[in-house]
Amino acid sequence: MTLKPPLAVLLAAPRGFCAGVDRAIKIVELALQKYGAPVYVRHEIVHNKFVVDGLRAKGAVFVEQLDECPTDRPVVFSAHGVPKSVPAEAERRQMFYVDATCPLVSKVHIEAERHHANGLQMVMIGHAGHPETEGTMGQLPPGEVLLVETVADVAGLEVRDPERLAFITQTTLSVDDTADIVAALKARFPAIIGPHKEDICYATTNRQEAVKAIAPRIDALLVIGAPNSSNSQRLVEVGRARGCKYAQLVQRAADIDWRALEGIASVGITAGASAPEELVNEVIDAFRARYDATVEVVETAQERVEFKVPRVLREPA
Repeated sequence: MTLKPPLAVLLAAPRGFCAGVDRAIKIVELALQKYGAPVYVRHEIVHNKFVVDGLRAKGAVFVEQLDECPTDRPVVFSAHGVPKSVPAEAERRQMFYVDATCPLVSKVHIEAERHHANGLQMVMIGHAGHPETEGTMGQLPPGEVLLVETVADVAGLEVRDPERLAFITQTTLSVDDTADIVAALKARFPAIIGPHKEDICYATTNRQEAVKAIAPRIDALLVIGAPNSSNSQRLVEVGRARGCKYAQLVQRAADIDWRALEGIASVGITAGASAPEELVNEVIDAFRARYDATVEVVETAQERVEFKVPRVLREPA
């Protein structure tokens, strides 16, 4: 009998589902229970193939544009938020819709509208093409929100009035990278107004802090999440920035590159905010099958946040 090599597994906490993701998934499930299948969902409800496939099997139909939806079935807007033009079009077509936008994303939308009402032009720190960025920028008329992705972008900004500016951020960014961009904005535009409260969500921050805590103690880091998940990609970057030479994103256990992990004595495991715990357990079981693995949970914060689903889904049919 071949002895399995020993392996220390450091399991980051918090990890996985955040309150906004949990709420969004419940909204689709409750809509299916109340109205029956199919329920249409504009864009992936959250960025995780396992979750999306599970909801699709229950009767959810995922589309990219509203014109792909019939007018006689419910449609759910994803947790990332949508431009104002989307609910306006749904109302024009007399469609029944449920907005699953994360309340923390909605907070950024409200913030942007408030600054706009006060005559300020917005600068958004975010990733071009990400649905949350598109949804937030789409809250205001064209030209009212300028996007920056890097410190270098700040130097090229052409603004209407440097004395009448405010900035907002995508909720799933790297805390450290965003701080550098904010510093550049404040250096170039000293009068720029920041958020009343941090835009980067508590879950993003907490998961990054947990990775920072385990990074010095591990030979490799696996982040369970989807390639199009911003907060999952940021966890990989945080691990590398904190000295973890091998940090990779995997969607599930089948994606693990075992050859790249040969000779390691310790591994860190975490999960992005849209990855279910089921996939974390699957990855741990895969390590236990190959190693004499001991699992240590490293907890840096406790999360007790819960968001209610819309009232229309809590009421009887």
